[in-house]
Amino acid sequence: MRGWWRDLTDLVLPTECGGCGRPRTVLCPKCRAALTGDAPGRVRPDPEPPGLPVVHAAAPYEDQVRAALLAHKERGALTLAGPLGAALAGAVRAGLGPGGRDGAVGSGVPVLLVPVPSARWAVRARGHDPVRRIAFAAAAGLRSSGTSARVVAVLRQRRAVADQSGLDSRQRLDNLAGALEVAPGGARLLAGAGRVVLVDDLMTTGASLAEAARALRAVLPEKDGFYGRVTPGTTGEGARKAQMTGVGRAEAVREKRGANSADDGVGAAVVAASPASFEINRN
Repeated sequence: MRGWWRDLTDLVLPTECGGCGRPRTVLCPKCRAALTGDAPGRVRPDPEPPGLPVVHAAAPYEDQVRAALLAHKERGALTLAGPLGAALAGAVRAGLGPGGRDGAVGSGVPVLLVPVPSARWAVRARGHDPVRRIAFAAAAGLRSSGTSARVVAVLRQRRAVADQSGLDSRQRLDNLAGALEVAPGGARLLAGAGRVVLVDDLMTTGASLAEAARALRAVLPEKDGFYGRVTPGTTGEGARKAQMTGVGRAEAVREKRGANSADDGVGAAVVAASPASFEINRN
C-alpha cells in the first residue's frame, strides 16, 4: 500500500530537485548535468573483488548525484527513477561498446538487465525496490534508442545477510558469499540473451556485483571453462574459495582476450561509483 500511495503523491504534489532541493523540478539542469553530463566510464574498486565483471558507471557518487540516489532510495522520490534510469542506460551502452556488441541496435537480440536484489527487510522498510525501478526505466530508454532490452529479475537472496554499512571490503565479501541464487526457472529466462548486464544504483567495494555475477555464472553455459560453480548450500569461506577457483580461470581468459572483453557474456552497469574507482581507471 505504501508504494502506490507514494506513486500517487508524486503525481499530485509539487516536487523538488532531488540533487539540490530547488523547488518544482524533479532534477534541475545543473544536477542533471552532474548525473549524465559526462560520458560513462569503466570503474574498478581497490581492492577489486574476485569475480567482478567489467563495470561501467554514469557518474561519481558525490554531491548532487549522491543526494539524488538517496532521495530516490530512502525518501521515496519516485519521479527520480526516470533520470536515474537514463543515466543507467548510458552506462549500459558504454559496456556494450561500439555497435552495441551482442545487443546491437536493430539486431533484435535482447540485452537482459538483471537487477541486484535488495534485502527483503530493506524493500519492506522503503516501500519499494529502487534498483528494480531504475532498471525498468533504463530498459525503456535503451529500447527508445533502438537497443532491444528487457529486465529479468531472476536473482534472489537464498539466505539473510547483515547490513553492509560499516563493513570493509573483505567483510562484505564474506557477508555475501553464497548469498544469492537464480530463482527456479530463471535460467530459462536468461537463455538466448546476447548480453547479460547486472545493474545496481551504486558500487562501492564491488562485493554485491561479484556475488551476483557468481550466481549468474552458476547457471549460464560455460565458455572456455570460464565459470566457477558453487555447490548449492555452500556459504561463507567455502563459497568464497569455490568462487575464486572459477575466477582464476576467468582472469586467465580475460587476460588473453583483453581487459575489456565481453566474451564471458556478463557485464555490469551502475548509476554511480566511488570517485576513487574512476581515478584508478585514469592512471
